[in-house]
Formats: sequence, C-alpha cells, structure tokens
Amino acid sequence: MKTDLLSMEMGELEDFCRGLGEPKFRAGQIFRWMHLGTAFAEMSDLSRPLRETLSEKAVLLYPEIAEKYVSQKDGTVKYLWRLHDGQNVESVFMRYHHGNTICISTQAGCRMGCAFCASTLGGKVRDLLPAEMLGQVIMAQRDMGERISGVVLMGIGEPLDNYDNVIRFLHLVNHPKGLNIGYRHISLSTCGLVDGIDRLAEENLPITLSISLHAPTDALRSQIMPINQKWNIAQLLGAAVRYFEKTGRRISFEYTLIAGKNDTKEGAAALVSAMKTYVGRKMPIHINLIPVNPIAERDFHSSNTENIRRFAEYLEKNGMTATTRRTLGPDINASCGQLRNRENQKSINQGA
Repeated sequence: MKTDLLSMEMGELEDFCRGLGEPKFRAGQIFRWMHLGTAFAEMSDLSRPLRETLSEKAVLLYPEIAEKYVSQKDGTVKYLWRLHDGQNVESVFMRYHHGNTICISTQAGCRMGCAFCASTLGGKVRDLLPAEMLGQVIMAQRDMGERISGVVLMGIGEPLDNYDNVIRFLHLVNHPKGLNIGYRHISLSTCGLVDGIDRLAEENLPITLSISLHAPTDALRSQIMPINQKWNIAQLLGAAVRYFEKTGRRISFEYTLIAGKNDTKEGAAALVSAMKTYVGRKMPIHINLIPVNPIAERDFHSSNTENIRRFAEYLEKNGMTATTRRTLGPDINASCGQLRNRENQKSINQGA
C-alpha cells in the first residue's frame, strides 16, 4: 500500500520525509506542490531520486474529471469526479460577487435517507478521505484557473457522519502553505447529528454551521428525514443553542420548501412556534429558504414564488431573518446527487 500524502498534515509529512532521510524543509516543498495539484514528477525543486522515491512509496489521490457541465446562464460549473477506486462524487463551482465558492462531497453516497435528496438514493458506499475532499477543491481550482476562496460542505454525504476525516480536511484546506482558505469562508451543513454538533463546538473552528431543518414538526420531519427519529427537533435545536453559546457563531437553518407539504401558512406558524419554544431569545435565528429541487424518484415539487414570498414574510414579521437561496446553474441541474446516480445506473445496466 502506498502512503496517502495529500491527507497528511504538515507534522506528519515532516516525519515521512525524515523517514526517507530527507531534511524537514522538504515537507514544505512537497506540501505546497500537492496543494497546487502537481504530480510528483513535476515537482521541479525536488531532486530526481526523491521524485522517483515518492512515486514508488506514495500516492496523490487527486480525482479525475469524469464529466463537466458549465451553465450558460451564470457560469456555474458542475463536476462529476471519478475517484481512485472508481467511485463517483460531485461538486459545484459557483461564482459570487465576493469570490468563487465550491460545494464539495464528503462521502460516496449517503445513509441519512432524506426523502427529497438524490444523494441518498443508493445509500452510502464509503467515507471520503481528507485527500479526496481536498482534491475536489484543488482540481476544480486548477481546471478553472481561478482562485477558490470559499468552501461549502453540502454535496453528497453527511459531513458529521465522516467526522474525523472532515476535521482533518478543514485543517488542511485552511493551512497557509496550502490553499489558505479562511475558516470564516467555510460552511458545513448537517442534517442534524446532535452528537456531531456538540463535538464540532469543541473544535473551536470559526466556520459557519448550517442545520438542515426542513420541517416544523416532529411528525413531518420524521417522515422526510429519518434522522429525526433519533434526535428530534427539541434535541436538535438544543444542540444549536449550545453550539452558539460555545462559539458565538450564527447558525443558518436550512428549510427546503416542498409544495403542499411544508410551505403553507400553517407550516410557517408551526416553524415560528418551534423556534420560540426551543430557541427563544437565546440566539439570532436565520432561516435559509430553499425551493426543493425535483428528482425523478420522488413526487416532490417546488413551492411557487408567491408561496415562498409569503412564507418568508411571515417569518420576518415574527422576528426571524429569512432569505431565499438563489438558484444557480438551473440549466445544468446543479444540485448534487443526480449525476452520480445516473453514472451508477449506467454501470448497473452495462453489467446486466
């Protein structure tokens, strides 16, 4: 087995270099090259014998572009990556006025079972290594020729279900000798793993936490998000309050609007009631409304513009901040999961 260098933090890389009989400073050179997406043979300030030794003993787990789609409407780019073992994951490169952001995957598949999400349809195959998460950022930046200054962990997979690898990725992507992406420009989204939220609060990382709420009552949330059967809304919002009290960082509550299911006036009133009951004045409340992205396997439809506006207005009148997520890449279906599912189905059909 070759050593996965891209998942190594600097101290570990220094130890690896010492094991090869190389001075400590070599680690800094290799680290910088790796985070530019460079192959061992192209690391020009290393000796040829060292480059050959690295090729023999180590591996760089950069993903390969399997498919790439560019929106003609807003320049959003969707990647389907092929990993070293043939698994596929997706990420989305997005342009904003404040810089470029990439939404990355943290697992190959997902076991959370959220009813409206394409990423979970085939279940979870495996966790991604730190190198495989980092590689999505590195190779997208290399392919686009533009700096990426923000990262969202909201693609395929549940980040807190791959906790240790995700934390290591955060350290690596923030490293000043690497991509040097500030923690305050990183957002992590969870469907509600309460134990993971509490652990994350102790990490003292000034990232933005997004919590996928998506329903105002336990009955409805358990129906569309099975995780609610383990940790209900009261427990989840309790963890959110603890996170805010520990970190001082505002939390964004994600709320996917599904026509006729959770987008009614009654739904808005129930959401306000839940927030007042379990959060009250303990922290600022920001609700990010997301029109659901329809998928072929589920009979869910997005709320119309008027219902979304009314829902947001009701929340605002009751003391909450409500924003509606702008749809990016509508002509390339930029939400995650569907390219992977199509590729997996293709493989099944070919093998049949």
